[in-house]
Amino acid sequence: MSKEKITLSQLEQYLSKAAWILKGPVDASDFKIYIFPLLFFKRLSDVFDEEYQIALTESGGDEEYAMLPEFHRFIIPQGCHWNDVRETTSNIGLAIEKALRGIEQANQEYLYGIFGDAQWSNKNKLSDRLLTDLIEHFSQYSLSNSLVDPDILGQAYEYLIKHFADLTNKKAGEFYTPRSVVHLLGLILDPHEGESIYDPACGTGGMLLECVDHLRENNEDYRTLKLYGQEKNLTSSSIARMNMFLHGIEDFQIARGDTLRNPAFFEADGLKTFDCVIANPPFSLKDWGADIWVNDPFGRNIAGVPPQSNGDMAWVQHMIKSMNASGRMTVVLPHGALFRKASEGKIREALLKKDVLEAVIGLGPNIFYGTQLAACVLVFKQQKEKHKQGKVLFIDGSEQVRVGRAQNFLEPNHVQQLYQWFTQFENVENFVKVAFIEDIKENDYNLNIPLYVEKIIEDNLPSVEEALADLKTAWEESLKAEEKFKRILKQFI
Repeated sequence: MSKEKITLSQLEQYLSKAAWILKGPVDASDFKIYIFPLLFFKRLSDVFDEEYQIALTESGGDEEYAMLPEFHRFIIPQGCHWNDVRETTSNIGLAIEKALRGIEQANQEYLYGIFGDAQWSNKNKLSDRLLTDLIEHFSQYSLSNSLVDPDILGQAYEYLIKHFADLTNKKAGEFYTPRSVVHLLGLILDPHEGESIYDPACGTGGMLLECVDHLRENNEDYRTLKLYGQEKNLTSSSIARMNMFLHGIEDFQIARGDTLRNPAFFEADGLKTFDCVIANPPFSLKDWGADIWVNDPFGRNIAGVPPQSNGDMAWVQHMIKSMNASGRMTVVLPHGALFRKASEGKIREALLKKDVLEAVIGLGPNIFYGTQLAACVLVFKQQKEKHKQGKVLFIDGSEQVRVGRAQNFLEPNHVQQLYQWFTQFENVENFVKVAFIEDIKENDYNLNIPLYVEKIIEDNLPSVEEALADLKTAWEESLKAEEKFKRILKQFI
């Protein structure tokens, strides 16, 4: 096992090879179900060993002393260490299951349910030979704190999540939002030290970690953040918790559950509220729970009940209700949320009358993995600055993309341009419009961006006289060329 510090490139190759070992018996869309629990299992075991060695050295070799719980962030029960599994020669999947469940039981406060529900003992999919190869592959590096920085481990994790999205193109958009889009939302949200951040559809935790990175880049103490997330999918919620640990985050709560039907976070007087709310919820979610929203016990139908067939505006209202008195939020939605009529139109009207919508940012098409739909970003604030009150900023970012063969890309320069327009909050011909809510009212509260950002088509067409003159010139030139061709041809006849 290598005892040298691992580079990001080495770690990416390390995890990619693990995916290659699984290829065949395991569908690419399921790689994450197996790779990340093993990665985290190996990480926990190596960190435990590292803490043990430090305590052993300090005690002059007292093994009983070095095993005391106060010297360890978590407990690895007897028989549940990585090496115990590595030494197993048969029924390896069952040994893995017992080890993972044992660690969860011994650390219920922080790690219960974190390894997900993968069927490790299914020999039709995971033979002893395959698992042996996988265990031996993971064993080649130590993943201790001294050899693997949490940031690097987290980056490698993000690399693989994107890799899976590229490989499968199957429901990938449900768990992976392009990093550039996440970065844009983080810039706009602009979290600071000591603030609470909530993602009601957190997936694998990427947006929460973006807020952490935002503080790091601004030389603020990210450890003062309080992170909250909820995710319905068991695997994704487990990976989100692993991801927090792998990034060295300690003050977080990731809950599993259906946010719209059963929100997880409460205060004495109802839903818990936060300084910052951020999300890319599932687009146009069907059967989201409209029946309970008619008389929502949490008071989230502040602007009306969305249609049963589309939960976009349910997410928006839940997020608004989750902002505290000075809260702010950013959310990614499909473009249809801007202009669909009926109940959604009435909800937009009610929200605009409350004057909590600050900006509508249209993103370019085909930048999300797994869908060609164009998306938009909505920005809400409980307390808009005085010069923004009664107004909404519209940004047409459809041209801010690098066009690719199968997919378009939102590059860093595009993100900076969109963010600059957002912060300037002023008209820019062809791209940005500051609209008064009265203007929006005249459009029946339709937020479709082309209604406000008008494209100026430059009239560069020549006059009739100029066109005829150009045609005459071209005709004369063609006659001259024809005569020249005839003269050359005669030389060869």
